[in-house]
Amino acid sequence: MANENSPSAPLSGAAPRTAAPVSSGTTSGTPSAPAAPEEKASTSGLLFGIGAYGIWGVLPLYFLLLEPAGPVEIVAARVVFSLVFCAVLLTVMRSWRKALTAMKDRRALITLTAAALLIAVNWLVFAWAVLNGHAVEAALGYFINPLISVLLGVLVLKERLRPLQWAAMAVGFIAVLVLAFGYGTVPWVALALAFSFGLYGLVKKNVGGRVDAVSSLTIETAVLTPIAAVVLGVLAVTGSGTLLAEGTAHFWLLAASGIATAVPLVFFGAAARRLPLSTVGLLQYLAPILQFTLALLVFNEAMPAERWAGFGLVWLALVLLSIDMLGSPRRARIRRAAAAV
Repeated sequence: MANENSPSAPLSGAAPRTAAPVSSGTTSGTPSAPAAPEEKASTSGLLFGIGAYGIWGVLPLYFLLLEPAGPVEIVAARVVFSLVFCAVLLTVMRSWRKALTAMKDRRALITLTAAALLIAVNWLVFAWAVLNGHAVEAALGYFINPLISVLLGVLVLKERLRPLQWAAMAVGFIAVLVLAFGYGTVPWVALALAFSFGLYGLVKKNVGGRVDAVSSLTIETAVLTPIAAVVLGVLAVTGSGTLLAEGTAHFWLLAASGIATAVPLVFFGAAARRLPLSTVGLLQYLAPILQFTLALLVFNEAMPAERWAGFGLVWLALVLLSIDMLGSPRRARIRRAAAAV
């Protein structure tokens, strides 16, 4: 989510350009000026961001390929193989020292342990939803996640909401009521995903820049790996596991879940370093849009009128939040100008 300190930048994330000579097409053949480093960074950042949220958006298709593995086995395998892939990344990047230093930081370790438990819940609920015909509700969870993040900011961090944020929260609350009517019950899957990921972000905020993305994921998966290994062992002994029972192709598909977990996170970290927070905040809607599209067109999940109405209200709330987010740089400039007077 963007905050008041988001840097001022156009929607595309491109940095302001300085005047530069361009080829006029005359016989002088004046060459075009090379792109500014800031422009290159913003372009690559946009590609990294699209890559990260694009991968997260098509994960439901990947989870279908993992059947007959159930959600518990998928998450357990995802944890174990993510740790393996992170170990490879740390070796290639020669970053083991940073990861080990973070592990020795007791406060960071406790914080990342809490984050690990929250992301495990998020992964488990998401996998269950996709494999049990609730992909639409899973997409809803990530649509309302920005609203939950704002709510947590008020309740936990005692932040003050601006008028547009209040309006977005009100519309979002009405949307949940409409969707509860449409589903015949509270949309628990969506709320569980939104709150678990919102709390995950809140917990990770306490780590700040002390731990890089790869080291953070390494520690989180290392915390969960003993539990995941036991789960995989129990499933294998009881004959319920599929990791070693469904052939080589299935094994490697499950093993690739480590790559599918780590790569988008690395992409996201690269995007966050290169783009304004407002742009990253808008890119986050790409994942649930893709998930929602897959749920309708590929999984053929039902969308009666009342659900469309609820989703429409959620999208209206997100529009309000986005307008407020895009206005953050301007408000920051006004405050700086006022402070300078």
